[in-house]
This record gives sequence, structure tokens and C-alpha cells, in this order.
Amino acid sequence: MVIGTGRVLLKLHGVKSLKEKRKIVKSITGRIKNSFNASVAEVGLNDIHERAEIGFSLTGNDQSMINSVIDKIFNKIDAAGLAEIIETDFEIFTY
Repeated sequence: MVIGTGRVLLKLHGVKSLKEKRKIVKSITGRIKNSFNASVAEVGLNDIHERAEIGFSLTGNDQSMINSVIDKIFNKIDAAGLAEIIETDFEIFTY
């Protein structure tokens, strides 16, 4: 079993309220869930309207496939153009 986890730190431009932030975060997390069948949530910076921290996890049986999907998730977030990616990190665990 292979488990991949990732975290993305985002800068939200022009966002002036937590309501606007939630709309963007919901859109990003929904796209990831629908496209990659991953578990996704906002995991930090909940009260700061200019930043968002999103975490996700995946399971599978092939490490290279999990690594590829993680890269695709990062690319999809970037391509959406809803926020600027400040930082990304990920880990892959094999059991």
C-alpha cells in the first residue's frame, strides 16, 4: 500500500473577506476531489483571508502513480488561476 500526502500554501489576490476566501477554497478543493478522487481539506490559516493552506491524501498500490497524481494536483491548482502557489510539499509512504 502506498499513501501520498500533499500540502499547498496559496496566496489569494484581491480577497477582502473570509466569505470570498471560502468560495475560492471550495472551488479548488472541489476540483481536486472530482478530478483525482483525493481526500482534500483546508488544513490551516483558516482565519486569514489572504492565504489558504490545503492538504490532500491519496492511496494506491504504485508509488510512481501516486507521485504522478500529486504532480498533476499541483499543476491543476496552478492552472486554475484562482490563487498563487507560494509553497508545496508532499510525502509518500510505502507499507
